[in-house]
Amino acid sequence: MDFTNKTTDSNSHSSDFIKILIALAFICCAGYYATSNGAAVSNVSILAIAAAIGAYMAINIGANDVANNVGPAVGAKALTMTGAILIAAIFEASGALIAGGTVVGTIKKGIINPAAIADASTFIWVMMAALLAGAIWLNLATYLGAPVSTTHSIVGGVMGAGIAAGGWDIANWSKVSAIVASWIISPALGGMIAALFLIYVKRAVTYKNDMISAAKKVVPLLIAIMVWAFSTYLIVKGLKKLFKVEFITALGLGFIIAIVAYLIVRPMIAKAAASLKNEKESVNSLFTLPLIASAALLSFAHGANDVANAIGPLAAINDALISGGISSKAAIPLWVMLVGGVGIAVGLALFGPKLIKTVGSEITHLDKTRAFCVAMAAAITVIIASQLGLPVSSTHIAVGGIFGVGFLREYLKASYERKLNEVMVHSKRAGYDVDQTTLFVERFKKADVDEKRAILRELKAEKSTDLISKQDRKTLKRATKKELVKRSALLRIAAAWIITVPASALLSALLFYTLVGFDVING
Repeated sequence: MDFTNKTTDSNSHSSDFIKILIALAFICCAGYYATSNGAAVSNVSILAIAAAIGAYMAINIGANDVANNVGPAVGAKALTMTGAILIAAIFEASGALIAGGTVVGTIKKGIINPAAIADASTFIWVMMAALLAGAIWLNLATYLGAPVSTTHSIVGGVMGAGIAAGGWDIANWSKVSAIVASWIISPALGGMIAALFLIYVKRAVTYKNDMISAAKKVVPLLIAIMVWAFSTYLIVKGLKKLFKVEFITALGLGFIIAIVAYLIVRPMIAKAAASLKNEKESVNSLFTLPLIASAALLSFAHGANDVANAIGPLAAINDALISGGISSKAAIPLWVMLVGGVGIAVGLALFGPKLIKTVGSEITHLDKTRAFCVAMAAAITVIIASQLGLPVSSTHIAVGGIFGVGFLREYLKASYERKLNEVMVHSKRAGYDVDQTTLFVERFKKADVDEKRAILRELKAEKSTDLISKQDRKTLKRATKKELVKRSALLRIAAAWIITVPASALLSALLFYTLVGFDVING
């Protein structure tokens, strides 16, 4: 009998059970905490239940969505799992508490018309059902290892309960259409921008014969672009609830910060590169600190923006219980913000590693250069999309960026292998012996991009060459096709994205009817 496996399984189950107990303890504490801060509300019990559900939602946001910010850095081994959890927890909570704002829209993304809801009591049940449905769906997605949009989860929840309460006309279907469009827009933009950055890095640095000299020039420039992008991103998105800055002003401020960063970083990179070997791994090491910084900044901006997914409905319920009416905007008490900020950190620490592994290493292999390109894509895509008014999801952007660099790797790998085989076929047809063929192939392998093109031009120019027959090309294509992106992960994640809004909406509608029925029975 294999006692080792049984012991490991037993330890794993014990660990999971302890994590669930800690999560339940936090949820109960959040409910109790609400009662001590609910002196002005009409029904403290309802507020306590809403706070507990809000805490549950915050835990699931931490478990699922935060992986997109730190997963690439962990997958690239720029951060350990423990380091990533600490950085993300600190910066997520800081973003929520410092820049999460003091007022939140009660109806996320304007997905339904609150005026169509009959009374404050119905509105409270709508918010309660939406919050619980979003949390349950996120919980299920995390269990299945699928990173999904928490914004879409809560939007689906609000839409489903809203339709159940006020009929089909209550929904803003143009907003729903925009969200559906984002399923394509977000990953496509993220993947394209990440792939473009990776192509640039390869051509400007890793395809050069002297990679270190190239890195000394290019890496400081890339870091400056990163600083520009993240500075603008934080000013426009992460700090928008503290102060309002026009986009052009934010872009200018970010550019000034980027120039300062370039002047500081350039000599540091030159000094670090001086002792490195002329190999790809050395170039990768230069991206370690930028990756850590990007993970921290993305976490801060995420905490500032997405904490509203957990506390928005809770703040709306609190406001309705105090005022007895329905408002389009609700004040966020400090205790509500603490439930959201601390809950995200708790969820990340307890259940985050699963999705961090999925994002960081189970889709495609990420080194530091690729992970850097994904982080750049995340910041730049959000900036571009926000200015164009395009609906995007930070989750879809980050995961789309990972798929983008993965599929680019597949294409480049297949293209290189095909060219290498063409060189070998030509060598044999030209009558080269084994040694000559080996030398010719080695020359091709060591050549930079321009030299490789020259060699291929030489081969094509030779009259003796019909370089390779159509049948040979088909054979080579089959032989060189290597999947560097896991198709099972692609299908699982894409399916989860598509069904997030309808699944959350359906669940929310069912929960709304259940809550209203319970209220009628006990009312």
